[in-house]
Amino acid sequence: MFPIAASELIQIFRNRLVLITSLIIPVAVCVFFVRQHETFAAIGSLGYIAAIVMFTVAAFGLYATAVTTLASRRQNLFLKRLRSTATGDASILAGLLLPVTVLALVQVAAILTALAVVASEPANVVLLVVAALATLTMMIGLALATAGLTNSPEHAQVTTLPVTLGVVAVASWVGVSGTEDLTLLKRLLPGGSATELIMNAWNGGVAVTDSLLLLAPTLGWVVIATALATRLFRWEPRR
Repeated sequence: MFPIAASELIQIFRNRLVLITSLIIPVAVCVFFVRQHETFAAIGSLGYIAAIVMFTVAAFGLYATAVTTLASRRQNLFLKRLRSTATGDASILAGLLLPVTVLALVQVAAILTALAVVASEPANVVLLVVAALATLTMMIGLALATAGLTNSPEHAQVTTLPVTLGVVAVASWVGVSGTEDLTLLKRLLPGGSATELIMNAWNGGVAVTDSLLLLAPTLGWVVIATALATRLFRWEPRR
């Protein structure tokens, strides 16, 4: 797994397009939100900014990059060659996705730390970490499912759009309007309960036990995405 991950990390830094989409663009957007935190906090809250930062990195830096990576490695038959070795399927996928996952974690940690420095610290750091891990796990699951429907790296620009834009839109909707109205719908949409959990972790004022219940819809999407990935994922190009 780790040799695959090391090789994949090298490929990321050699590919300018991937480097821009997975690192530069998400960071630039997040820096904008952090610099304008007073304006956006007036619209929603600091927790809303934290949620937007989280989903910007998770959607563009992790999800879209993971789908593109898997589609590219399938197209050039790298997945097929790896599968002919002694390495198991889970180790192959873990090795390919580990670099982008670690990069996303580093980006989220760095940007949220900057937000805490320029604004105020989160009310519950542990809960925020749990929310971040749940969010990134959901996006990895969705990436594996989407990769099963993606024929090429170019095709990934189309297949990733619904989820990429959808989760950011849901995060913005929940972050600005809250969950007082249409509560069930907002929590069941991918990213909705995670956004509420992130906001609770940063803003405080909600019991930890009540917040932890919000993990259920997010983990439910992990289960659904994993089931879809198991059914749809292909190791060789479609004929």
